[in-house]
Formats: sequence, C-alpha cells, structure tokens
Amino acid sequence: MPRTALLLLSALLALAGCSRLQDVGKAPDFEPTEETYEYRAMASVPLPDVLDDKRGAEQASLWSRNRKSLLGDRRAVRRGDILTVVIEIDDSASISNATGRSRNGAESMGVPSLFGIPERVDQRLPEGATMADAVSTNSSSTYSGNGSVSRNEQLELRIAATIVEEMSNGILRIQGSQEVRVNFELRELLVTGYVRPEDITRQNEITYDKIAGARISYGGRGQITDVQQPRYGQQITDIVLPF
Repeated sequence: MPRTALLLLSALLALAGCSRLQDVGKAPDFEPTEETYEYRAMASVPLPDVLDDKRGAEQASLWSRNRKSLLGDRRAVRRGDILTVVIEIDDSASISNATGRSRNGAESMGVPSLFGIPERVDQRLPEGATMADAVSTNSSSTYSGNGSVSRNEQLELRIAATIVEEMSNGILRIQGSQEVRVNFELRELLVTGYVRPEDITRQNEITYDKIAGARISYGGRGQITDVQQPRYGQQITDIVLPF
C-alpha cells in the first residue's frame, strides 16, 4: 500500500511538472481582459433610473451639470466608470516579549525508629541499605521564553480600477488589475474592494485606506519567481513530515 501511495504521489508531481514544461523558453502570457468583471461593467450599458428632460438650452450652457461640460463633475460614480487607486503603504511594527518561570521542590521521609522494626528490617536488606531514609525525592524545573516580531513594509503604487457594481445602499464595488512584462518576468497588481462615492476626490482618485474589504496583491510569475519558490516535492515534504 505505501508503494502504491508513493507511485500516486510521483504521478501527481509529474503531471504538475508537465503543465509547466510547455512554458519553457516562453515569456508568461497576459491574462485575457475580455472575460473580466471590468470588461463586462464597461461593455454593458445599464438602463437609466430616471429619464431626464433634456433641454437644448441646458446642453449649450457652460454651467450645465452635465459631466461633459466645462465645470462638470467627472468623478467615477456609475458602473463601468474608471478611477485611480493610490496605494501608499508605509507600516512598521515591533513587538518584543519575554517569559520566565522556575520552581524547586524537595521532599524526604525517614523511619529511623518505629518499635525497633527498621533495625530488624535492615538486617534482611542488602549491605548498605537502610530504612533510616525510607523516601527521598527531589525535583526542579525551569522555563524561559523569548519572542520578537519586527516588520517594515513600504509600497507606493497607482492603479486604474473600474466600478463593477453599484450596491443597493450606494456603495461601489471596484476591481482593478495591471500586468507589466519585462523580459521573462510578469509583474501583477490586483486590487478589489468597496468605496463610498463621497470618498472619491475631485481628481477621481481614492486612497487604499478608504477602501472597505480591500484586497491588494502585488506579485508576479515567470522565470525569476520560479527560481525563488521551492520545488513541489520539497513543499509536500515540508507539510507531510512531522519533524
């Protein structure tokens, strides 16, 4: 049975390796954008909630509330609109703690004289044995622990995101992706979350700390990333081995 499990594990590892063999010597491909939520949000035109009474005078005025007018509000507020997400993370944290504990204990019990019984018992015991110190115990324990955590993260990025959904309470769900390929390495930046329309600035930007449920991913794939990752067999071994 262990041999069968070993063969099955080897087959799985071989299949995982074969899926990457077709990419040897090729640059990583971009993810298609035609099937993303961003594309669907921009391609579909929703029906208006209210039909505005368009007047020729209002369309010709420079002071019109139309978004395309000179002083119109061009902030993203509808499904399919695009806004800029500004990611500026500069966090640092340092935690240190220490714990110590010690305990000592000793117990002894002897029966030097009890109606002469210990002396009689000593005669029957091997040479050197005696009942004078019948029981004697000694214990000692010591424990100490130290721990420290130190983190320092700094990230400055800007990415265009699309409003993919307007919630019933007016909150906007946004999603953005960006891919940059340099030689055989592809860098990916993904951001999703929920924003309030009033938090979007006049420059049509919003900072990451105003995004609820923000999910920000900055990574990549390619030859350099493959070298930095341990092999599949090593990853499985690290999980399965108990020591």
